[in-house]
Amino acid sequence: MRLMRSGKQLGYGIFSLLLCLMLSSKGSAQSDAGFIYGKVYTIDNSYQGQIRWGKEEAFWNDLFNAVKLYKNDYQSIVSGGNTEKSSWGDFDWRLSSIWEDKRGGVSHQFTCQFGDIGELEIKGDTRVNLKLKNGVILEVGGEGYNDIGTEVLVMDDELGLISINWKRIRKIEFKPTPSRMKANMGAPLYGTVRTVRKGEFTGFIQWDHDERLSGDKLDGRSPDGSVSIAFGDIKQISKYQNGSKVVLLSGREYYLRGSNDVDSGNRGIIVSIEGIGKITVPWKAFDKVEFTKAKNSGESYGSYGVPMGLYGRVERYEGGAVEGRIIYDIDEAWELEILEGNDDEIGYEIPFRNIKKITPKNYSYSLITLRNGETLLLGGGRDISDRNAGLLIFKKGIKDPEHIPWKNITEITFD
Repeated sequence: MRLMRSGKQLGYGIFSLLLCLMLSSKGSAQSDAGFIYGKVYTIDNSYQGQIRWGKEEAFWNDLFNAVKLYKNDYQSIVSGGNTEKSSWGDFDWRLSSIWEDKRGGVSHQFTCQFGDIGELEIKGDTRVNLKLKNGVILEVGGEGYNDIGTEVLVMDDELGLISINWKRIRKIEFKPTPSRMKANMGAPLYGTVRTVRKGEFTGFIQWDHDERLSGDKLDGRSPDGSVSIAFGDIKQISKYQNGSKVVLLSGREYYLRGSNDVDSGNRGIIVSIEGIGKITVPWKAFDKVEFTKAKNSGESYGSYGVPMGLYGRVERYEGGAVEGRIIYDIDEAWELEILEGNDDEIGYEIPFRNIKKITPKNYSYSLITLRNGETLLLGGGRDISDRNAGLLIFKKGIKDPEHIPWKNITEITFD
């Protein structure tokens, strides 16, 4: 009987172990889905696995920043979808004169989330052909930004971690992250950031704009010497005197200073929140952060759909309402592009796909209504103030766009 009982217990033990492994695999699949993944082609090799942009971008919701080099060749934007409202293919995009007349010598920033990119073809140290998921190719440059020209880290499925010099790279193909990777570069940082006057924000965290994985280090000087602490070991960081008070998971506490990780040299704490975007809390507005374990690592590559052109209805002070395809600020044409604004010192970067309405309130501020129902009163930038160059709107059946000055707009509602 003891042998039978032992065998039965062994059977239960094996079953429990298999169940744990299944659950672990499922959890891993959820946690791995948000990591950037793909295949990097160099001059004479290729590497496939998790990808990180230098010491920074690691997730599909992270932002890729560059300068638009296609501003005088808008015919590069072709049909972006198979519906009437999303297609740009039936318009003449020879808009160079409009760009030059309305925006002069202003350089145009291109920003999207990594999850919206299909492929990057490297054309040089500072030039890239960026292919969207719908096949549209946009030529962008790296002037003023470090996303072009940086080293690229790959956790190759066979070789492990490799750092690749940008000059060696020919192409990067982005792919859905496997349900379970053999290894990753660390867990995402997640928690709640408390501000001095603007409440709390809970989401995925980037510390000092850089650190966002559990293996990244917080540097500083304690009274006894320099320390470098893995973020995965930190429970809480609070601003204190000329530095920060750091509490570890073990309960140990340190007062650190003398580094831009822990003092006023910090460039800000970014919180990524699904349905909103990225929220930047500058050091002067920061109070403390409490780290907790993330349930997952964010939205998967597949959750970023095929890009569509902006389409909506514009209410005007004079001339009534008009509906059609929209180029916002004579710049942004896609719903994957980013609207920027500030709530006092708190900065917001919001994909247009998350925005339902924009209502100018005065020369400096606009009310932003998100698709999740939340509203934000934002100012401080050209996207939502009278510095906005206005809209180009393409009405059905009419070849040439109509320019609507910002001062004549009462409300924009996106489909």
